[in-house]
Amino acid sequence: MRLSVRFQRLLSFFLLAIPAGSLAAQERFDVPRADGKRTPLLVYSAAGSPAQCAPLAIISHGAGGSENGYKYLAEAMAQSGFTTVVMGHRESGMDALSNDVRQSGLKDGLRALVADPVAEADRLLDTGAALKWADGRCAAPFRVLLGHSMGAETVMLEAGARNSIGVASPPAGQDRFDAYIALSPEGPGLVFPEGAWAGIHKPVLVLTGTRDGSLNGGAQSRQIPWRELPGGSTDKCQWLGVIDDATHMNFAGSGFGADQVKPMVTQTIASFIRGVRGHSCSLPAPIAGMTLQAK
Repeated sequence: MRLSVRFQRLLSFFLLAIPAGSLAAQERFDVPRADGKRTPLLVYSAAGSPAQCAPLAIISHGAGGSENGYKYLAEAMAQSGFTTVVMGHRESGMDALSNDVRQSGLKDGLRALVADPVAEADRLLDTGAALKWADGRCAAPFRVLLGHSMGAETVMLEAGARNSIGVASPPAGQDRFDAYIALSPEGPGLVFPEGAWAGIHKPVLVLTGTRDGSLNGGAQSRQIPWRELPGGSTDKCQWLGVIDDATHMNFAGSGFGADQVKPMVTQTIASFIRGVRGHSCSLPAPIAGMTLQAK
């Protein structure tokens, strides 16, 4: 039985960033993947006309999403001078999620997709395809991987977090980026075991909210990945930001309160990247409604 149009719209409300008007120039590409499949990319051009290769930001969407989402985040990165690539993960997009929801219901269907080792391995292959495409244009001097929800799992797996669902290394654990940003990451239990993040030494920013409930525990469980990180060097480039009253979908750019959350997200990301690139990761001035910590 096919999902009704009304139910598909309901899924979209909960799981996708609602598209907004675009400011940055965009191009679409469909690039080959290492397994012979293809990965859709939506590329936002870096602001200005850099004489040299611009830094690179790659964004991984949540379960049920697509390359068309996360415009607020992609545009902010592009405006700050990054060539920004939003990947489409076909094996964990709306069609895949709809199939799991038909079989198991909304919550169990989400859990099944998020913990699917094949879907996660395919996401990492998408990441490799996006990197290969970007490297074919120019060698970016700095590369950052950002992801929300299931995309945050992809970020952590790429950075070297251990997993309990059987995703091998490679494609996991290749650590091909200079910094990692995880919005609404899952804590231990569904994909990751206890202590999964203890071996990640690269700069990492974790962002979540006090109402950012998870599939395996409450909002507090999304802070555990940061708490288990080993801590940075004297630069302290492993940060945790918790936004008051922010919900899960606020980080995707949608839902009530998103207009207040989005600037906090983009400002904190800008401060984090500026610190990492400048080798001085002191915390910025406090933002009202947000707690920021470093270790």
